[in-house]
Amino acid sequence: METFTPAADQAWDPAPACDSPLSPPRPADRIACRVEPRDLRRLNLYAVLTAAGIAPYPGDREAIEELSALPDNVHQALHHWLTSGR
Repeated sequence: METFTPAADQAWDPAPACDSPLSPPRPADRIACRVEPRDLRRLNLYAVLTAAGIAPYPGDREAIEELSALPDNVHQALHHWLTSGR
């Protein structure tokens, strides 16, 4: 059985000069938008739960919404508890 084929031995052509990766975004070109603190806390809580391996159930949405209404110092404690690995 022959495993070598001439087509498989050809190297890929290098990308043309005009085909380059995108340049990094420029902060001045970003659209100005403001995320409300409660929404930011909610998104951060989802991220921390997911990173800790805790997938919120669909019924947990109300609890997460209530937790998002709590002040920042409470969220700092929640994040610490969830990320400390204890």
